[in-house]
Amino acid sequence: MSITGTVTTSRSGRDLTLHRTFRAPIDDVWAAVTESERLDRWIGRYDGAASAGATVRFTMTAEDGDPEGDIRILACDAPRHLAVEMVDEHGTWNIELGLVESGGVTTLTFVQHLTPEVDVSSVGPGWEFYLDALVAAETGGETPSFDSYFPAMQEPYRRAAGV
Repeated sequence: MSITGTVTTSRSGRDLTLHRTFRAPIDDVWAAVTESERLDRWIGRYDGAASAGATVRFTMTAEDGDPEGDIRILACDAPRHLAVEMVDEHGTWNIELGLVESGGVTTLTFVQHLTPEVDVSSVGPGWEFYLDALVAAETGGETPSFDSYFPAMQEPYRRAAGV
């Protein structure tokens, strides 16, 4: 399986960027990445009132042990842009989602702004898996096996990061 993500230099350091496309209206894809019930189909759920400036408690139901963390919503321009800061036992994760619709197809752009301590060879395969799980949840497809992503994608992500 090939990686779809890219690692680029940015103003803040390095960014991991991935794209997924959906034959669906932008509002439907937005709901899939922002509504707790829809998120629970592919990654997890949150408790709390989600709005710009708010913090919600997120449970990763797709992970063993259902780990939890806080998500602070930094910016929200529905249905086009969401920026969050996730804090859990692994550190702080700065994530942005962008959505664009054209001709009945919505493209989701996922960006993780990587801090120096983040190992892209670990997070890259994970985000590939989760975004493919999102596609499967929204299209009625089969949920992928994490074993297809990790450790198989680690070395390609190391090369992409220049490590």
